[in-house]
Amino acid sequence: MIKVATWNVNSIKARLPNAMEWMRTAAPDVILLQETKVQDNDFPYLEAESMGYRVAARGQKSYNGVAILSRIGLAEVTKTLPGDPENGEARYIEAMLEDGMRVASIYVPMGQSTTSDRFPFKLAFLDAVHDRARDLLTREEPFVLGGDYNVAPEDVDVYDPRGWDGHVLFHPEERARLRRLFHLGLTDAFRALHREPHCYTWWDYRAGAWQRDLGLRIDHLLLSPQAADRLVASGIDRWCRDKDKCSDHAPVWCELS
Repeated sequence: MIKVATWNVNSIKARLPNAMEWMRTAAPDVILLQETKVQDNDFPYLEAESMGYRVAARGQKSYNGVAILSRIGLAEVTKTLPGDPENGEARYIEAMLEDGMRVASIYVPMGQSTTSDRFPFKLAFLDAVHDRARDLLTREEPFVLGGDYNVAPEDVDVYDPRGWDGHVLFHPEERARLRRLFHLGLTDAFRALHREPHCYTWWDYRAGAWQRDLGLRIDHLLLSPQAADRLVASGIDRWCRDKDKCSDHAPVWCELS
């Protein structure tokens, strides 16, 4: 059994005690982190390695940043996304595990607002993820594309779908981009096993969103058919969001046989 998790940690240094507690408790074999907010040299390698993880990181000072932590070993690390509208932002890292499964940690731009020039950048980034997934599918190998996609797929993934409709995180254009990934044949690991409502992964720090459960499900683990065939469990570790000095995201995980 392999447990793969994704988590927008919202600064690995600020959340390190929480992250280490979660790693000890949840014990994922592979962790895909986003928004680490540190340059490569400042990533807490020693702490991760003390818990049995090998680390591949693509960092950026104060912003963005992605990493892969693996107890299975890492090979063929790639730190660029083909077709990405390159602007120096650390948003993608991919690696082959020593057991033959490929994983990627993805931090899709939020987009700011639909009138911002960041919104077309977000759509172009999602297009690049689609093209990379399409290319990987031709290899017929198991892979997991996990991360903070900054898109809620369906009404059930938003606490107020009518109020959010047309806004960033739930705009028709970005939702269509995410559906294109599903139409390729990728499986949403969480929704494949859970159809119940009020299953969110992100709650704003403001306006008591956490306490009122006003959340969105914007963090996803997307599985190739070869990985989806092995899916046996999935979940969201909401308890992490209730910790002192917590990230505004909760980890999402799946188990593959």
